Amino acid sequence: MNQKFIFVTGGVVSSLGKGITAASIASLLESRGLKIALLKLDPYVNVDPGTMNPFEHGEVYVTADGCETDLDLGHYYRFTNSPLSKHSNATAGQVYNTVTLKERRGDFLGSTVQVIPHITNEIKQRIINAALQEKGIDITIVEIGGTVGDIESLPFLEAIRQFENENRGDCLTIHLTYVPHLKAAGEVKTKPTQHSVQALRAIGIIPDFIVCRSENPLSNEIKEKISLFCSVPKDAVIDEPDASLSIYEIPINLHKSAIDEKICAQLGLSTKKSSTAKWEKILTRLKNPSKKITIGIVGKYTKHQDAYKSIVEALIAAGIANQVEVEVKVYDAEKPNAVNGCDGYLIPGGFGERGFAGKVQIAKRCRENKIPYFGICLGMQVMVVEFAQNVLGLKDANSTEIDPDTEYKVISLLSEQKNVKNLGGTMRLGAYPCILKKGTKAHQIYGKEQITERHRHRYEFNTEYRELFEKNGLLISGTWSENSLPEIVENQNHPWMIGVQFHPEFQSKPTDCHPLFYDFITKSISHG
Repeated sequence: MNQKFIFVTGGVVSSLGKGITAASIASLLESRGLKIALLKLDPYVNVDPGTMNPFEHGEVYVTADGCETDLDLGHYYRFTNSPLSKHSNATAGQVYNTVTLKERRGDFLGSTVQVIPHITNEIKQRIINAALQEKGIDITIVEIGGTVGDIESLPFLEAIRQFENENRGDCLTIHLTYVPHLKAAGEVKTKPTQHSVQALRAIGIIPDFIVCRSENPLSNEIKEKISLFCSVPKDAVIDEPDASLSIYEIPINLHKSAIDEKICAQLGLSTKKSSTAKWEKILTRLKNPSKKITIGIVGKYTKHQDAYKSIVEALIAAGIANQVEVEVKVYDAEKPNAVNGCDGYLIPGGFGERGFAGKVQIAKRCRENKIPYFGICLGMQVMVVEFAQNVLGLKDANSTEIDPDTEYKVISLLSEQKNVKNLGGTMRLGAYPCILKKGTKAHQIYGKEQITERHRHRYEFNTEYRELFEKNGLLISGTWSENSLPEIVENQNHPWMIGVQFHPEFQSKPTDCHPLFYDFITKSISHG
């Protein structure tokens, strides 16, 4: 296999931003003309994050081929042109499940099944699968979740040790660590980094680069100390200080350290020079907005900053495209009376009854006061329920998810979901085509008759009520091409009130914002 591999590990503390760092490095390497694949290895035993609470894990990102994955794949998408598929995320749950099923089939011919070699071999196979998912991939960047020292990470780190030994000269390791500044002592401390690297070396992995997260740029003295005690060259100690304006500064900051040039030199790759022009253009727009607007996200996962990560980034991207600053405020749907003062409101996807009534109240306020409203997944269903209750006069109208015994089931379970018992990986997932009705807002926004968007839901608009809704001004403007399943609804008597059953945020980039988000921000500017 004539490919190169970069492994990204983390130390000291979690949530250092390994995903953003890996994606930023991938972006720089792409600008040099290399084709990059990215893989996230997650040590948790869940098969995927689909059944995990967003309070614990943050958002679930969905690939075009229908995989529920870690949110870092959203960073990979926004920063790079890397292929993303079922081969781009692997968990301990998937690995152990695959090995166990092989054992039950007798694939191991009576051998005792062990972590080494059976589990580590399966992990190595996942790395190879990621590298071979498309033709022409030059480098595969593999991010290992968690922190060195976690017991869950050990099989993954051992697999990497073996992989590097088997592919000498074609691999390198980047260790992301944290260098704290103790304000009371007025000192920057390198000891946590030293211990983290020692733990990694004890496993048998010697880092080629140490990327240091810190509040401020590190002095030469600190870099020299880390170099000495961690046995890496001084120019391989890269500081990655907190971004002052945006995470989209990070590729530029890393470029200044020439990390991509050093990586190519170490891997023996001859490439053109890298460029950060697209990121510099974004930062210029962020620094010079024409005005500021506020968008309210009304949901129930308000205690985790990454629960609506892709939506927030899609709103920011639309602000960049419109040259305005978008301030995003996240409101608790259980406290609708506290929601006020925004130029537009977005109700995102979600599950369950909690906060649903508050979301309906916000939709009603937006409809009556002509405030721009964007409903995504559950947010579309909220829009439908509110219209049924307050415009059609169907007071008992509801979703059967919220009230199974409602008289008017305007939102109901997808027909293929009625006999589903297992929750994991059984929703309508992945990319589906959607036909847009000519002359509608949706058709005007997209500028074409057929689109493809990604889904993650179990409930749908009940087509028995379609004629009644459309007769009263709620138009079905987009439908699934196979069975006319409603995908987009829009209020014809409102400047901008649109609901979509899919998740457009998964296909928005800061360099290429999604048309729905762009138009939503445009109308919110006008409203403000």
